[in-house]
Amino acid sequence: MNLEELFSQYKEQSIKGRYITLDHIQPLLDRLNTNNQVKIIGKSVLDKPIYSYQIGTGTTRIYMWSQMHGDESTTTKALFDFINFLNGDSEDAQKMLKTFTFYAIPMLNPDGAKLYTRENANVIDLNRDAQNLTQPESKLLRQIFEEFQPHYCFNLHDQRTIYAVGDTKMPATVSFLAPAYNEERDINDSRLKAINLIAGINDVLKKYIPGQIGRFSDAFNFNCTGDTFQFLGAPTILFEAGHFPDDYQRETTRKLLFFSLLSAFRILSENDLVDNRINDYLNISQNKVLFYDFMYKNIKINYDGIEIITNFVAQYKEELIENEIHFNAYIIEVGELENYYGHYEYDAKGATYSDDFSNFPKMNQKADFYLNKNTKFVNGLIKS
Repeated sequence: MNLEELFSQYKEQSIKGRYITLDHIQPLLDRLNTNNQVKIIGKSVLDKPIYSYQIGTGTTRIYMWSQMHGDESTTTKALFDFINFLNGDSEDAQKMLKTFTFYAIPMLNPDGAKLYTRENANVIDLNRDAQNLTQPESKLLRQIFEEFQPHYCFNLHDQRTIYAVGDTKMPATVSFLAPAYNEERDINDSRLKAINLIAGINDVLKKYIPGQIGRFSDAFNFNCTGDTFQFLGAPTILFEAGHFPDDYQRETTRKLLFFSLLSAFRILSENDLVDNRINDYLNISQNKVLFYDFMYKNIKINYDGIEIITNFVAQYKEELIENEIHFNAYIIEVGELENYYGHYEYDAKGATYSDDFSNFPKMNQKADFYLNKNTKFVNGLIKS
């Protein structure tokens, strides 16, 4: 399979960017519902429909869900790209449909998607509600799990721009996890299957983004869905769509998630899963919080009448304004900040900081400032 060509062919052109809501995917579900594949399986807190999409006749059952966190939309885009592939006429797609039965919930948290929040409308993180099951969305996810009895679960998420691969200056563009099923983080048959599959996906993905694949922390949390489903015996894989340089809309990452999904099911459909790849999995460097969106180095500031040379950093806040996501940069820390990196770095070489209010970068202030009063930065970037 030429993954680049397949992505170009099957990319769902009608959805893009970060703000993906039920209004965006409803036309796609209507189009896909040619033979009752789409069903309303429940309602959200605000009484919005939660849809499933089922396709395939194979004996291996695959359970997939996206936008459990409403502001994590990259995998939703990739999921629809993959569904388009399954509805194509390629031999690979036909083989997968004979091998698998796919059960997808493209948007588990439609209220959070509309509000662009991690939580649902009751301000509950659905991925911390796997045991208490206090929310209708959490109950629904668990109900389908018990009814469908999946052989594999694909838990599809986004991660923030702050993550690096290990101690390197490489962003964690795509990360994976085979969640633990107990406090000791033991490896049983279920978790090993997830580990082996991640190792296989990594073999493919590192050809495209060498050094940019991470492994998420496997600290056990029984309240998390992945840990719970792993405990219940279904091999579960966490997918985390992260940052690719200059790709804040996550269209490149979307493509890499499509590659990951396609590679996973090719490996499983061709019975190409190599056993006991624990070392290969552990050799994927664990994510570390080492990045800021902006880093400004060697800035001269006047602090209580004393001039010092220091660094400061800014971070984007993704703010929903009139149904659009605006990336607004705010200063969040001043200091040496050793061993941290910026996706955008600027060496001021001793230039003097000033802004419209003071001569010192203040926390939670918009990243609008001057260096030597003649170089203007607006929203973190030099204004040309």
